[in-house]
Amino acid sequence: MTEFVFRPHVAVIGGGPAGLAAAEILSARGCAVSVVEQMPTMGRKLLMAGRGGLNLTHSENADLFASRYGASRPMMEAALSAFTPQDMAAWAEGLGQPCFVGSSGRVFPRGMKASPLLRAWLARLAAKGVRLLTRHRWEGWDAAGRLKVSGPGGEVTWRVDATVLALGGASWARLGSDGAWRARLQALGIDVTPFAPANCGFATRWSDAFRTRFAGTPLRGIGIALENGETVRGEAVVTETGIEGGAVYALSAAIRDRIAQSGSARVRLDLRPALGVGEIATRLARVRARESLSNTLRKALRLSPVAMALLYEDRNGPPPRDPTSLALLVKGVPVELSAATALDRAISVAGGIAWSQLDSHFMLRALPGVFAAGEMLDWEAPTGGYLLQGCMATGRMAGEGAWEWLRDSQRGRYPSPP
Repeated sequence: MTEFVFRPHVAVIGGGPAGLAAAEILSARGCAVSVVEQMPTMGRKLLMAGRGGLNLTHSENADLFASRYGASRPMMEAALSAFTPQDMAAWAEGLGQPCFVGSSGRVFPRGMKASPLLRAWLARLAAKGVRLLTRHRWEGWDAAGRLKVSGPGGEVTWRVDATVLALGGASWARLGSDGAWRARLQALGIDVTPFAPANCGFATRWSDAFRTRFAGTPLRGIGIALENGETVRGEAVVTETGIEGGAVYALSAAIRDRIAQSGSARVRLDLRPALGVGEIATRLARVRARESLSNTLRKALRLSPVAMALLYEDRNGPPPRDPTSLALLVKGVPVELSAATALDRAISVAGGIAWSQLDSHFMLRALPGVFAAGEMLDWEAPTGGYLLQGCMATGRMAGEGAWEWLRDSQRGRYPSPP
């Protein structure tokens, strides 16, 4: 039952997970909801993320999960508590997509695809009366505070009762997240932290021979360590200009910050993280001395060709033959990283609307009745389900915030954005 004399109209700007999550909450509360999406279809970045298997969330305990959001944890925690990873799995199951927990603890729909889940989600929203407007673009507000929206039929203005902005960050612009909203909000005096690439690859100077032979080759089962001792195990991929992949993404914030401070960041690649230096040295010593170095490494450690070639990329000279010295190198091949990949190629971004600009319900303090969610906000998290969970959780929180603001503003007509 709604408490309103009439049905408030809420505009949701952006048809990605955060915007659709806000629309779902608001429509369930009895609001008339219009979702404005500039692209030809909704959820294009979600579909891209699901090409290799849609990672919905992660099954680890709540405290560890919240810690993945780093410095933004205090601001994100309320949203993550209100919409937990368990809630995410239940939500997907409600759309006919049962979930399972993989060996890494990541949670996936059994079908692994994003498209069936997105289709079911959009159908459910449409059945609840949500207007899904594609090829429509938000153009700001007019002098009377009405929302300006341009579409195939030209520009129109709406007087809405609340607005949820969920326009994404500034990576993968071709999927809709172009960051163009930043200048518009800054012109209204809203502080927006500059964007920076997150979950991204980094550049290094490979030798011509290494780059030519191994660009595109995966490095499986390795460890990557920063100079401060922070270490991640996983996989990476050699690129023509550097290195990327899951293990790199997990450290990307720290690597990016180190480069900003010092101009470069040194990491060490552990080619056999399951073995200690002593065990590696013992295995190397067992191989007959007359064997070539490559045969020694292959027989003792089963190193792949790309892993063996990395040992020759050490700028200090050719790999040592002494078992202990060679073992130390295998456990820590130095790689100097000089720059992050381009912002638009990053999986996600850091930066966005500064948290100081928002109240606890994600409403912009300078724009009463205007809420923000998803990658527009200044947070980042590693891959592994944390990005989608963060977008969904903040979208739902913004939707709930808009509902509470509307409910507490029963004045017959609600304030519109300035």
